[in-house]
Amino acid sequence: MAADARADGREAELSDTIFALSSGAPPAAIAVVRISGPRAFAALETLAGRLPAPRRATVAALRHDGEALDRALIQRFPGPRSATGEDVAELHLHGGRSVVAAVLAALGAIAGLREAAPGEFTRRAFANGRIDLAEAEGLADLLAAETQSQRRAALALAGGALSRQIEAWQARLLGVAARVEAELDFDDEADVQKSGKSQPKEALGPLIGELERWLARPPAERLRDGVRVVIAGPPNAGKSSLLNVLAGREAAITSDIAGTTRDLVEAPTAIGGAPFLLVDTAGLRAAGDAVEAIGVERARASLAAADLILWLGDPGDCPDRGRSILVHAKSDVAAPDGRADAAVSARTGAGIDALLAFLVERSRALLPAAGEVAINARHRAALAECRQWLAEAQGASDLLIVAEALRQARAALDRVTGRAGVEDMLDALFERFCIGK
Repeated sequence: MAADARADGREAELSDTIFALSSGAPPAAIAVVRISGPRAFAALETLAGRLPAPRRATVAALRHDGEALDRALIQRFPGPRSATGEDVAELHLHGGRSVVAAVLAALGAIAGLREAAPGEFTRRAFANGRIDLAEAEGLADLLAAETQSQRRAALALAGGALSRQIEAWQARLLGVAARVEAELDFDDEADVQKSGKSQPKEALGPLIGELERWLARPPAERLRDGVRVVIAGPPNAGKSSLLNVLAGREAAITSDIAGTTRDLVEAPTAIGGAPFLLVDTAGLRAAGDAVEAIGVERARASLAAADLILWLGDPGDCPDRGRSILVHAKSDVAAPDGRADAAVSARTGAGIDALLAFLVERSRALLPAAGEVAINARHRAALAECRQWLAEAQGASDLLIVAEALRQARAALDRVTGRAGVEDMLDALFERFCIGK
């Protein structure tokens, strides 16, 4: 009953006509107000006194209750060939606060219109089949992108790269399933045992291999959160100073007193267009008091969770050579002995550029490659489930089991694009969008 009520509520909301400022907050040179829904064109005509030709920008004077509001560009886009799949109108206003406020107030006074909720325009585009769920996730990632690599990955997802791959897999699966169903129909007519000795199943091996290669790709979450680089070593090794230089700001307190850092200090930053999360840690030593002991324990836990480690201690004490870059810090004080991967001085800046280049190079294997579609945890779960069902189909000895496993595999792929089983996460996704998107 509760689910039915929520569904009815969503249907009622989707029948409303909504409006919102879809550009940045004023003041600005231009402000774009978008209207979507069955009364969009009536609202446009109410303010402009006429309707322009579809998909043609026209200058019009906007008025409400006899008062001039602005002289603006107006456009209309009849559904379903619009951003939301509904009738959409746009007002390109002068971007002053007073102009925008007056136009939004006028729209709010028109019967049948209401202000849009966050992400409601995009949700309508999804509901009307203009975009699928994977593309909507890409759009959300694009709005949150802060680095070049995040932007590129989000554009690929929003542009349908993953969706097209899913469609290609679905087409291959449907071909296999059709041949299995044909064998079942033939067996029924011949009244023979339904055997799993089926040539169509031979096509599943390459598909399983492709899914495994996609699942082995670096996760999209690392693009969002950054490559986690933990700076570690003994007390007074120069960890906090190095963090500040790499981050380009005073993120950590520095002092000549050993043990100044007691807790983790995190500094997100971008290096070479890639996201990083730099983590300063307490010096690793036998703790002198209870507070320091907590800091040392947190430092060790952070080392375990690191993608990369900048180790500023003795190379022989490095906790994980495979993930570590050995750094000789304070090279202006003592000359390196040749065992370190990099020698730097936070005081003079010597070696910092080389260390940054080294970090970027090491991060390439940890981040999705340029032009590669990055899949998130939800995508991975669905692809892993698809792979599991395909493996079951491949090993089954009964064609009925094969047919059912293939059906479940296709359903798992449908969850990536939102064709099935995603209602529980839609609200959370579209709430990430701003009002007007």
